[in-house]
Amino acid sequence: MASLRRLAAAASLVATLCLPARAQQPEATPPPAEPTPAPLPEPVKPEPPAPTQPAPPAVGVAQPSNDLGIKPADERLLPRLDVFFPEGDLDLRVSRLINEVFFEGQVKYNVVSGDITAFLRYKYYGLRRTTQLTVFDSISFSRIENNSNDFDRVRGALLLLQWPLSYSHRTSFLAEFDKISTNKPTEVDRLLRLGSTNTLVRYSYQFGTPEDGRSNAIVGEPRAQTERLFSAFRDIGPGGAGFTAAVTYGFPWGPGDYDYVKLEYEALKRFDVTRRSFLIGRLAGGSYPHAGTVKPDPALPRSSEPQVDRLRIPSSDFFQLTGRDALLGVKDRRHGTEVVLTTWEYFMPWFIEKPHHFLWLDWDNWYWVLYAGYGTVGFDKKVYSELGNYIPDAGVGFESSVRLRKYRFFLSGIVAQALKGGGGVEARISVKSYR
Repeated sequence: MASLRRLAAAASLVATLCLPARAQQPEATPPPAEPTPAPLPEPVKPEPPAPTQPAPPAVGVAQPSNDLGIKPADERLLPRLDVFFPEGDLDLRVSRLINEVFFEGQVKYNVVSGDITAFLRYKYYGLRRTTQLTVFDSISFSRIENNSNDFDRVRGALLLLQWPLSYSHRTSFLAEFDKISTNKPTEVDRLLRLGSTNTLVRYSYQFGTPEDGRSNAIVGEPRAQTERLFSAFRDIGPGGAGFTAAVTYGFPWGPGDYDYVKLEYEALKRFDVTRRSFLIGRLAGGSYPHAGTVKPDPALPRSSEPQVDRLRIPSSDFFQLTGRDALLGVKDRRHGTEVVLTTWEYFMPWFIEKPHHFLWLDWDNWYWVLYAGYGTVGFDKKVYSELGNYIPDAGVGFESSVRLRKYRFFLSGIVAQALKGGGGVEARISVKSYR
């Protein structure tokens, strides 16, 4: 019941943001001067005001998608919706731009496990800096096959400042405060030993398009990231490239309980093979050069993961190889403090800008995708040199743009499998609405 009330409250928040802002009445235009008798010429009629055009984006500042232009009311109110299968994730965002201030509400909900995260953002676009203030509340439950009501909860707020160096180059600074709670027996013991407050600061650098969601997640809000299947959505043009690096310090001063330094990076490069087919390579990794430790409590039973329990790092911050931004065919949930992986996606067009009508839909574009990945994760830097610990995977998928009347969608799918170890085949589908 409590989770239903929280979902209803989040839905009410999004519905409130959906309401169109009342348009301001235009100021009265003074009538043109009365024409005087000859020989004066006829008075010149005032020119009609030029149609409002979206302001050009500030150099290097992330703009709120396509919401700056004037559109019909029903299109302006169309939220951005992403649906992911088989995970059952739903991501709904509703935003309004008022003068230079951007307001956005976001709800991420998993219909399978019941996980729900709500965000409320205030973003101001200045000439030399973008300022964003976010408050959030995230609740995640145990996997449904565990038949348990145990949950983890993180509530907090963050301040994100971004400085554009050019359209493609940006630096960022983030300060965040998290309050962690749980009713899972193993996590309760861990919080009692380590504490429940995570305070952190992060400095980062980005090279690439402002609307790169994965890059923005590394420098800003990982919980809010909309995970895609492939890299082509990141607006990388022919021969384009991208790079992101961030250093995070979780400090144990004041209310903070955790003590760590985390490094993350990701590089992206597009190689054009033919006039229409291309290859996108990605290299990503992370490391904890410093992590505080605590001694195990002899009064508590021995932990099944002693390396995790002795480190003063939040449980959700350990690196993994699974997920849409990692290896798509891997089910192994191993985690650690050291990770490196690479993925390669080869896009081959079936048809481009030649609409095909099928199943009541207009299919504008279709790309076949060949996928391959390779990576490792562990708790020691030796994992980088131990080739036997690396896991390869491969798969085949597609990416298409679809129209249903005036609404447009991106549809992506893949079937992939790890080529080492068990786990079987992983099938994933995502649907994204856009305007």
